[in-house]
Amino acid sequence: MSAELLQLILNAALETLWMVAVSGGIAMALGLPLGVFLATSGRGELFAAPIANRLLGLVVNVTRSTPFIILVVAIIPFTRLVAGTSIGTNAAIVPLTVAATPFIARLVETAIREVDPGLVEAARAIGARPLQIVTKVLIPEATPTIVLSMTLAIVSLIGFSAMVGAVGGGGLGDLGIRYGYQRFMPETMAIVVVVLVALVQAVQSTGERLARRLNRRIRHA
Repeated sequence: MSAELLQLILNAALETLWMVAVSGGIAMALGLPLGVFLATSGRGELFAAPIANRLLGLVVNVTRSTPFIILVVAIIPFTRLVAGTSIGTNAAIVPLTVAATPFIARLVETAIREVDPGLVEAARAIGARPLQIVTKVLIPEATPTIVLSMTLAIVSLIGFSAMVGAVGGGGLGDLGIRYGYQRFMPETMAIVVVVLVALVQAVQSTGERLARRLNRRIRHA
C-alpha cells in the first residue's frame, strides 16, 4: 500500500467519523426528547396530547419509510439552505441527521414503553408529577435499552455515511466509489470495507459493554 493511498484512507476515515459523530450527536439530542414525547403523549398517558402524537408519529413514519438515498436527493434544497452546499462532508451531515432523528425517536419510544407500568403507578401513588416520573423513573429504567438503541443508530449511521459517498458526501464511501470502483482498484475497496466493519464492531462492542454495566448498576441500586 502506497503512502498516498494510506493518507487517503486515513482522511476518509476521519471524514466518516466526523459525519457520524456530528449527525449522531444532533440526532440524539433531537430524537431522545421526541421519543419520550411519543411514548408519553398518547391517549391516557402522562402528557396526553393524542392529536400531536398522531401528527408527529406520521412525520416520523414517513421519514423512516423513505429510502435513504432518495431522502438525500429529496432534501437537497434544505441541505443547501443549512450547509450552503449539497456536496461535501458537512453537507452530508444534514441528510444523515434527518434520517437518524426519527429512527432514534422510535427506538427511544419503544424503550420507554417497555418500562414496567407498575413503577409508573407507584410513582403516581406517592404524588410524583409527570415530569418527575419521566426523569426519575422512565428514563433511568430505560437507560440500558436506550444505550443499545443509540448503538444501533450509530451503526446505521456508519452505513448511511458510506451510502452518502455515492452523491459526493465524502468519507469512506466516496473513497471506495472513486478509487475502488471507478479506477478499478479492488484492494482499495477491500480496505474500505475492512475499515467500515472495524468501526461497526468497535461501536457495537462499546455500546453493549456500556449497556451491560448500566443494567447491573440499576439492578443493584
